[in-house]
Amino acid sequence: MIQKPLHNFHIPVMGLAYTIDSPIRVAQYGISSVVSIIDDEIIEKMKNFYSKKFNLKYPSISTKIDDYRAKRITDYLDMMDDIVNEKFEAFKEEISKNKTALRNFMEMLPGASELKNGLQNLLTKKDDFASSVKIFIENHLSPGNIDVNIMTKVDKDNFYKNEQLPVMYNDAHASLRGFAKSKLSSSMVLSAGMNPRLYSYIEEFDDFFPDENGFLKKKIILKVSDFRSAMIQGNFLAKKGLWVSEYRIESGLNCGGHAFATEGLLLGPIMQEFKERKNELIDSAHSLMVKALEQKGKYTVVQPLEMKITVQGGVGTAEEHEFLLKTYEVNSVGWGSPFLLVPEATAMDNETRQLLAKSKENDFYLSNLSPLGVPFNTVKGTSNEIFRRNKESKDYYGSSCPKKLLALSKEYSPKGICTASKKYQDIKLGELAQEKEHLTETQFQKKKEVITEKACLCVGLVNSVYMEHDLDIKGEKQGVVICPGPNLAFFDKEVSLNEMVQHIYGNNNIISYENRPNILINELKLYVDYLKKDICDFIGKISNSQIKKWKVFKENLFSGITYYEELLSVSDFFKTDVNTIKQQLNDYRLLLGKIEIPES
Repeated sequence: MIQKPLHNFHIPVMGLAYTIDSPIRVAQYGISSVVSIIDDEIIEKMKNFYSKKFNLKYPSISTKIDDYRAKRITDYLDMMDDIVNEKFEAFKEEISKNKTALRNFMEMLPGASELKNGLQNLLTKKDDFASSVKIFIENHLSPGNIDVNIMTKVDKDNFYKNEQLPVMYNDAHASLRGFAKSKLSSSMVLSAGMNPRLYSYIEEFDDFFPDENGFLKKKIILKVSDFRSAMIQGNFLAKKGLWVSEYRIESGLNCGGHAFATEGLLLGPIMQEFKERKNELIDSAHSLMVKALEQKGKYTVVQPLEMKITVQGGVGTAEEHEFLLKTYEVNSVGWGSPFLLVPEATAMDNETRQLLAKSKENDFYLSNLSPLGVPFNTVKGTSNEIFRRNKESKDYYGSSCPKKLLALSKEYSPKGICTASKKYQDIKLGELAQEKEHLTETQFQKKKEVITEKACLCVGLVNSVYMEHDLDIKGEKQGVVICPGPNLAFFDKEVSLNEMVQHIYGNNNIISYENRPNILINELKLYVDYLKKDICDFIGKISNSQIKKWKVFKENLFSGITYYEELLSVSDFFKTDVNTIKQQLNDYRLLLGKIEIPES
């Protein structure tokens, strides 16, 4: 199969289920997307749904059988591969016979695409059109990847009759095993930081090692925030004979889902370092990998394997897309949140999609909803927020916690409790009540909000899919949690897949917001706001290490502003807006200068 991708964009994972079946929706067009494989329950539901829809013979897997979690994941991925291949063959047949369908497909290809140019030439043929097109697309067309995502921190210990099961049955370990045993030849995206125990488990599966031809059936993608993290994690895996085929860099704050704020390091300077030091990553990992493969007695590789650098977070125009591709020489750019407004690409109920379309810039915010204790991007007015506020008005806090995927706090139980659960919040509120006489009302309410703001993500992030496919939702009403990036504020309508892809490639424009800030400015604004809020919201004694952290954060932002000013003076991009951008950079420099770092 041809490995060269048709597109220079990809659809990253979104939530637990917003891209749960995206490959089935878009892979036949050559578009790669990422499926979360953490929640085996929604995976089993979707497997049963599509098995029935396409008349496939994938039986249900009960929670009573051994290793059901991994087996469910393997079956779903295998089934998805079957469906994608079947749809891809049908699509090739359609465009080889139907010129209108072929033209519609060509509209979705990059302008400089070899495939697009070849098809354009074939359209002029009068004789043997169908057979010529068929031969050409057999040699040049391939479906998009069915990639998977595992949040490394979501690796809860599991128990059977109060006995802790072996580590291989931990949640993330089982997810990894489910992917490893599937027939897919695709990539596993590991996100949310390093988990040495999980990384070591990858060694158990041959598909992650090169064969005699240097081919990797299953590849590793690391989502990272900076070069240092990439080097550390890449070398850790290389010492085990494992190759990182892609580093996926995501903006710390201008992204969807969990936001892992860097120390004030902006996306541009981070990408510049990857561009300049990519060969260091390759050479370091290759030498370590070769030694490890020799020690293990496995096939070795003389030349380094391919290593891609990709980027995502906050991109919203064709010019920004090209800027990232050309300036930093990346292989692909991730477009996430805008695809939430494309029903053909993502799974979502209509009510939530309309909420996203009408929400404005001030409606998107960085919350403390996540039980992981990491800032979490969301939007005001979700059904989950409404349900939670109604319960709080009756002095009822927390969720029943039916899935326990995030039951990771061992503060009160060795089995772990989720901080969004009623059980955990009742304990914490009881402790807070005993402190009340020593607190001001403002302090009390602030601490109470920290406890009760946590939402049940396990249920809230999948309910939308249940609603779209009209599947039964059991248990108490939780509503929908959605996790778009702040960039979605500038997209205000539902669009077709064709329209979105043409927007990415600059063939049309779906943004009607005239004053949308440039990607560089929007991220800078988010970081300046984050620093101000972090200082303002800080509770307790300020340590010297905390002061140093704020100072480094501020200094890095100043350095980032200077970097962008110098870049814009030599860049061929953003020429029509360059004066506005430079003025905004200067404005933020002045604003940043006014932020005072407290002394101890």
